Amino acid sequence: MADFHCIPECSDCCTYREYYPGKRFGKVGVLILPEERDRIAKLAYDQGVRVRMLPRVGVSEAGGAGPSRIIAYQMMGRDANGDTCPFLDTSGVSKSPHGGHPCRIYEQRPLACSAYPLSGRNPSVLDPKCKYCKECGPSADGNLESETQALLKIERSVASDLPTVWRFATGIGEESDREHFLEPGWVRDC
Repeated sequence: MADFHCIPECSDCCTYREYYPGKRFGKVGVLILPEERDRIAKLAYDQGVRVRMLPRVGVSEAGGAGPSRIIAYQMMGRDANGDTCPFLDTSGVSKSPHGGHPCRIYEQRPLACSAYPLSGRNPSVLDPKCKYCKECGPSADGNLESETQALLKIERSVASDLPTVWRFATGIGEESDREHFLEPGWVRDC
């Protein structure tokens, strides 16, 4: 195994979004914790970048018509299909250190971006859609300390004792998939 590193000319993690937990929910955006929401909105305002934040996950006591507390938001991509982070600079004028498109807020990016490509721990799991994982194998044994720390902060922030989990259906995705989408709004996670 080798140390994790970004692959030259890659910005895939900032460009492509996926359907989660399934196509019917629409594509998900970048996870934004409640404590990050105002800071990210201010960064967008200061830079003249338009961002769209939607709820992502909420919790409540059993029953009810929706969550009593939102534990995560999501920043949707700027493209109509939900792709391309609004903070990704695709102007082509400059490149990131690894040669991909640079992030306009890299030093202040959300924790979810700092944790990527880590998608779990004990054992650590790298996102198999990450170009590093495709080219270098599905695991790494080094250079993941900052990603692990970010993931731990996320886990602590979203922890809740409330028993009912709600997911927000975005209704955003590929035009060809629209027939599968739920109406945008809260759906109880069964």
